[in-house]
Amino acid sequence: MSFYITIDGGTTNTRINLVKDNNVVDAIKINVGAKKGIDGKTLLIAEIKSAIEEVLSKNNLQESNIHRILASGMLTSEFGLCNLEHIKTPAGIKELHNSMYETQLEEISSIPFVFVRGVKTDGNDIASIDIMRGEETELMGIINNEYADCMYVLPGSHSKLIKTDKEGRIIDFTTMLTGEMISALSENTILKDAVDLNGAALDCEYLLKGYDFSKENGFNKALFKVRILKSIFALEKEKIYSFFLGAVLCDEIKEIIKSDAKTIVIGGRNQIKNAMNEILKQKANKVVRIIADSEVDKSVILGIIKIYEEKL
Repeated sequence: MSFYITIDGGTTNTRINLVKDNNVVDAIKINVGAKKGIDGKTLLIAEIKSAIEEVLSKNNLQESNIHRILASGMLTSEFGLCNLEHIKTPAGIKELHNSMYETQLEEISSIPFVFVRGVKTDGNDIASIDIMRGEETELMGIINNEYADCMYVLPGSHSKLIKTDKEGRIIDFTTMLTGEMISALSENTILKDAVDLNGAALDCEYLLKGYDFSKENGFNKALFKVRILKSIFALEKEKIYSFFLGAVLCDEIKEIIKSDAKTIVIGGRNQIKNAMNEILKQKANKVVRIIADSEVDKSVILGIIKIYEEKL
């Protein structure tokens, strides 16, 4: 019987989980991530310390009851808790395990911390170099032998299109700012009045119209047409939202289509993964598998424990 605390550090949020025998016993989400660390790490450290103390207290546990604190994601960046170099591709579970870094962070807890490093492509120019922190852990939580040699699409603030080999190792990947674009455009531009992200259903016809228009005329031009759909045509919010989403996803879909991967596995939030699935069914000659929400929700936690216990 092993207790772990896992910490998944993102750009804007950090998730702390108490895990017993691969089951989440308790969880705390704090609205502080690496972005806040740009101006100093004091707040991030204080919030994580407080969250660990809270989760232990609520579950009547002492620090001595926890085997390790396992951390990944942006916590290993220069704005996180422990700045670590990425490891190079190809990178699978063995490479991630062998590159883990264990240390003490007494200002937070006496429990030993173990950090999983991020991954970078082994290139020499801007076209061939990319980086990830956190998605490698998420990937290890969902990958299996049946779906090893394929492309994994992990939508998020920074969406990752990850190519794996037959051994399940990351061999190449591309990052797209899809999630951040959706948020920024719908909240901080003139489209704020047109795009409703809260509960708008997917209209497949207009999703494909948005994709096609963006592909044929460019993403920038497609965006203003979202406003036209609202102000001139007065379309329903579902149609406007779907056109917008199709336009934003266009570049990502084009990257997937040009890949030589025959099978595409899509995780992430329903909002994005269902839209991508609909477009790919119409536009790509690929086998598409959708990861269930239940698998996605626990992928980072299971992934980081799998990496840590690889040789135990």
